[in-house]
Amino acid sequence: MEPYISVKNVSHKYPNGVTAIKDINLDIHEGEVVAILGSNGSGKTTLVKHFNGLLKPTKGEITVGTMNTKKERISKLSSQVGYVFQNPNHQTFLPSVRQELAYGCKNLKMVDEDIETRVQKAIDLFQLEDRLDDNPFDLNSSQRKEVAMASIMAVSPKVIVLDEPTTGQDHKGCKRVLELVRMFKREGHIVVLITHDMHLIGELNCRTVVMNQSEKIADDHASVVFSNKGIMEEAGLQPPQITQFANQITRFDETKTYLTVESIIEWMKANKEEDVKVGTGS
Repeated sequence: MEPYISVKNVSHKYPNGVTAIKDINLDIHEGEVVAILGSNGSGKTTLVKHFNGLLKPTKGEITVGTMNTKKERISKLSSQVGYVFQNPNHQTFLPSVRQELAYGCKNLKMVDEDIETRVQKAIDLFQLEDRLDDNPFDLNSSQRKEVAMASIMAVSPKVIVLDEPTTGQDHKGCKRVLELVRMFKREGHIVVLITHDMHLIGELNCRTVVMNQSEKIADDHASVVFSNKGIMEEAGLQPPQITQFANQITRFDETKTYLTVESIIEWMKANKEEDVKVGTGS
């Protein structure tokens, strides 16, 4: 199957001479959730900003669907790659939630009937019916971030990029982000996450790309990447706390990577059953 996003030998050098990414190759397919990890300055954000044309490759090529990003306008690419910024204040600027939800569709010059259908779907999915007349800046940070996501959802791009979606969120907000990522996937979107949130990646257990010093150093399932101590140390990253906990307990299966509390509970239940069988002689 052909990838929807194809990154071929891409490098990007900023005007000040700094090479932010170097010789990156990456294919992303329909239906995937992909986390891009790395410490600050590793190149992860620079890489992803190429997907909707915010940046153009200095070397190499990126295709999104059938579009070469070097040759297309940001507006056209943004219809296929929606970018939700880390700070929703950088994305919301209109006086009501209703206007925010419709803005992207109007900017792409969609017909009124289509706009109404798309906006209503976003309202329903995000349960925003009671907030439509609110000013986004009167909402809390979690609610503003949801409005930003909903405005992208109304446009309905194939790819949704979430830049540090759990930053500044409390436990409830982080849980909601997890639910929304799963919803985006169910709705048929490719989801790309730029994040430091190892717990979120552990819960999703998704494909994980690790960047370090402008290069891609790992690309595999989260359970495989998080179990590779060499990669994690090289990138200056720590696996989820629950994974670190499991690594300290010698009774756990050393061939398995535990990413969630649920996986620990499953292990405990399974081993309790084994203990009972041994105790009863069965």
